[in-house]
Amino acid sequence: MASGGSEHAGTDFATMRGRDYPSLRQFTVFLENRVGQLLEVVRRFEGSNVRIVAITISDSTECAIVRFVLSDPEQGREVLERAGLAIVESDLIGVELPDSSQPLLQVCTALLQAEVNITQVYPLLARPHGNPAVALMVDNVEIALDTLANKGFTPVTEESLKEAD
Repeated sequence: MASGGSEHAGTDFATMRGRDYPSLRQFTVFLENRVGQLLEVVRRFEGSNVRIVAITISDSTECAIVRFVLSDPEQGREVLERAGLAIVESDLIGVELPDSSQPLLQVCTALLQAEVNITQVYPLLARPHGNPAVALMVDNVEIALDTLANKGFTPVTEESLKEAD
């Protein structure tokens, strides 16, 4: 996918990671499962321009896995690294949900038709262009983005998260 879809012609989505499509970055942090650990991480963003725009937590007896999508991933990575946290960075796609009674059904159906597997999904707290949106981890980012663009879905980009309310 050369430019993130035909409606994004001329937009340069090339990143430091060598990708040329409008993916979102998810940061995964492993925390000791004890009271106050999440608060300590969230407070690290205080005083910065970085907002947490999506978060999910999976916990077990000994640790918690916290996944973040941040409004400014470059600055957010610096904040997490300065905190001394081990982080894992992954690509997700973001998509605005259409105004319908079952918008997630439409997204899932489109991706199923393209044989793209969804492994994680969670809502974005930021609303690019005022519309609800979700972040999806899929097994093939390029095919998923092409498929959704061809079906008329609007992608959520890192740039749109910086500007979202």
